[in-house]
Amino acid sequence: MSAKRSDGRSLVDGKRVNSFTNSEEKAVGLTEVVPFLLETRLRELGGRFEGGPEWQPFAVRDGNLITGQNPMSSELVARRVIDALETQEVA
Repeated sequence: MSAKRSDGRSLVDGKRVNSFTNSEEKAVGLTEVVPFLLETRLRELGGRFEGGPEWQPFAVRDGNLITGQNPMSSELVARRVIDALETQEVA
C-alpha cells in the first residue's frame, strides 16, 4: 500500500478505515499465507481503524474514502458509495 497524498503522507493517514480484520484473517487460517495483515498495515500507515463484529456487515466512510470489512459488507459499501454520489456537489 504505497498510495500517497500530494504532501507525501499515506492516503489513509488520519482517515477512518476498515478492512478484513486480523481476527477474521486468523479464523480462515490465512495469517501465514497473506504477505501482511491488512488491519495491521492500515494502522501502521496512520489509518484510524474501526472494526465491526466478526463476519457481520460493517462499512466506514471518511469523505470519499469508503471501506468495508468483509464480503458481507458489500451492500453497505454500495449504499455508502451511492450516498457519497448523491451528496457530492456539482461544479
